[in-house]
Amino acid sequence: MSTATYTVKGMTCGHCVSSVKEEVSEVAGVTSVEVDLSTGLLTVASDGPVQEADVVAAVEEAGYEVVR
Repeated sequence: MSTATYTVKGMTCGHCVSSVKEEVSEVAGVTSVEVDLSTGLLTVASDGPVQEADVVAAVEEAGYEVVR
């Protein structure tokens, strides 16, 4: 099991959080997704390694940006 944390820019409400969680949870291998609206932190847990590019693409699909 591994976890990775990302900072997401642009979320302003609970709907934003739901959109990001929904998209990221569809990435292959992801087992859980936690999003903290106040800090913008996205924590992704997975069974094995998940490509960062896949998580970034999912966040962008939801309409937000990962801060690098």
